[in-house]
Amino acid sequence: MEWPDVEARIEAGENRHTEFKRTLEFRQVGRAICGFANTNGGVVILGVDDAGTLIGVSGEAQSVEERLTNHLQNGCSAPVRGSIGHHSHGSAHLYWVEVPRQRGFEPLRQDGRVWVRRERSTVEPSPMELQELYNAFGYILTEEQTIPGVGVSGIDLEVFSTYLVRQGFEVVEGPQPAVEDDLRNRGVLADFDGSLHPTLYGLLAFGKRPQSAPQTGNFWIECVVYGGNDQAAEVILVTEAKGRLDEQVDRALGWARGLGRFENHDDLRRKDTPLLPLPAIREAIVNAVVHRDYAITGSKVLFEVFYDRVEITSPGSLPNHMTVAAVRTGGRTRSRNEQIANYMLNRQYMEKRGRGWLVMRNAMAEFNGTEPEIDHDEDSRFVTVRFRLSPHDRRDLLSTT
Repeated sequence: MEWPDVEARIEAGENRHTEFKRTLEFRQVGRAICGFANTNGGVVILGVDDAGTLIGVSGEAQSVEERLTNHLQNGCSAPVRGSIGHHSHGSAHLYWVEVPRQRGFEPLRQDGRVWVRRERSTVEPSPMELQELYNAFGYILTEEQTIPGVGVSGIDLEVFSTYLVRQGFEVVEGPQPAVEDDLRNRGVLADFDGSLHPTLYGLLAFGKRPQSAPQTGNFWIECVVYGGNDQAAEVILVTEAKGRLDEQVDRALGWARGLGRFENHDDLRRKDTPLLPLPAIREAIVNAVVHRDYAITGSKVLFEVFYDRVEITSPGSLPNHMTVAAVRTGGRTRSRNEQIANYMLNRQYMEKRGRGWLVMRNAMAEFNGTEPEIDHDEDSRFVTVRFRLSPHDRRDLLSTT
């Protein structure tokens, strides 16, 4: 790009492909470069204020260009292709960095955060935009894939060791493998670009902060009580069940236990009955966490309580060509996330695999005589399990919340 082209951009003003910066402040310049690279490309022009007035950047031209070149190579999570130019303006210079749209293994990050260009601003993407961005980059997240933004220190070794002990492995006496070798052999770590990083399975099962990476920020359960029959109703209660896989399930179940109980009296003795049978809720939540499609990075598991029903929604279609009919009959389980499923089975959060629907059906039949329902939306890629509430259940829920 030559100076006349840059001058024309200055006259046109800032837009989704042009941004002005008064000074060489690399944090702001780096965000703009990252945003253009992740979106549709653009030009960052230095030494121009927001009104388009030419101010110039002081300093020796060669030194400034070297610093900009170095930033293109090292300022983001991966090198950025771009061209640099400058134009004399009195005793100072104007500089521009032309950045084409980039495509690689995953979106670029600056200061550990993903940036995109939206109209005249460089912003962090929404969860849905982030999902679309990862899809555009061709990054399909599976349980075996590494999370490059997290290092070995992101794994809680004490939690990992406790898990092995529960399975009957000796972790103290006798010859032991090196810790990193043990983590790699068990699928918790994997090599990427010359170094070890947690896999998705490793981070969700043993991570210190499983939701800390951009790719995993929405891998948790959102729990909501509504004051009506749809999401447009007033939100009465909401919580976030975050953490490792087992912690998510425990926190969601703890929340469910506190939703309210109603009283029955038999021979002058009071019997407290929960809103729904916990075995049914537990099965639905565990299945949602285990079988969700982790390639859908912008969506959470939803645990929603409405006036007449409870719904637990998992992102993704039924795994590996399973059908609704096969689920209802307790057909052979086909998990898309085998390591996660085995982990939850070993932790005794799952019973014999394939019995989940039967457990839910029997629990609801005994509880209020209803049958659980399942919706499979292949177009929107969601699976929803629904439990109907009786009128007595609904009245007590609203009175206790």
